[in-house]
Amino acid sequence: MDVAVRTVNLRKTYLSRGSRRVAVQGLSMSVPLGGVHGFLGPNGSGKTTTIRMLLGLARADSGSAEVFGHEVPARLPQVVDRVGAIVESPKFFPAFTARRNLGLLAGAIGAPRARVDEVLEATHLRDRGGDRYAGFSLGMKQRLAIAATLLKDPDLLIFDEPTNGLDPAGIREVRDTMRSLGSQGKTVLVSSHILAEVEQVADTVSIIGHGTMLAEGRVEDILGGNGVARVRVGVASPDRAEQVLRDAGFDPAREGQHLLVAAEDPAAVTRALAGQGLYVDELVAVRPDLESAFLALTADEGLGSEADRAAGAGGRDGAS
Repeated sequence: MDVAVRTVNLRKTYLSRGSRRVAVQGLSMSVPLGGVHGFLGPNGSGKTTTIRMLLGLARADSGSAEVFGHEVPARLPQVVDRVGAIVESPKFFPAFTARRNLGLLAGAIGAPRARVDEVLEATHLRDRGGDRYAGFSLGMKQRLAIAATLLKDPDLLIFDEPTNGLDPAGIREVRDTMRSLGSQGKTVLVSSHILAEVEQVADTVSIIGHGTMLAEGRVEDILGGNGVARVRVGVASPDRAEQVLRDAGFDPAREGQHLLVAAEDPAAVTRALAGQGLYVDELVAVRPDLESAFLALTADEGLGSEADRAAGAGGRDGAS
């Protein structure tokens, strides 16, 4: 498999209050060439630290990392023109138009001025190129930041939590832009703790926790490997139905007045209940998603639920 990014046994520690804190430990990861790759994990799991090491902004204690077959940071100059990244919020002149901001940046990095309109078109901002940056919505500002990374026409784009702080419209705009870039043959590496968002754009994913790899591969394979199919069961007496199913060898879980049951054959669930005079009024297949896959992978990691993470983590995973 051709890869854009590869890490092998990557390790990074930080000195914190007089002691060493491990941010990334033994991380081996492969990002396929082309398409969108989700780099997933809760805040504090090591995503930003890994990205900073890939970009030469932090040095690994041990292990190795490669971008397009070149070891980084030692050979980063050989591939830096092929990489565009947004790790922190870029700075633009508020009083200048989007086009003028990009024109100044193009001149500074030696990119052709013709690229300005091309990248505005690629990020669906061409009609707003004459508007001042100060009047942009958060979603438009983030798309302009993506446009800035495209000026040198990179093959690899790295985005660290690109939808943080955006409203639903802004999230959709950035998501559509990433999907479009991936379909054009670019490799997009996007880190996020919002699993549902990445699931809608990613072709492949790496899921980490506490700085270690938990799972990696195509999204459909990750979801398919998350155990047998589950069904949501509605029945008039859920307490009694739960006991009946346990006696029949199932392991039901309560979800309000419904039961969630893992079953290869959903008909076996209805037969077990009907045999005891309980008849279902609802039987719905539950589609697996990245959040449920993540929770299954991290059941013994103590990383908490998606809701807990989202509520307590408004920003990036900082130094880790």
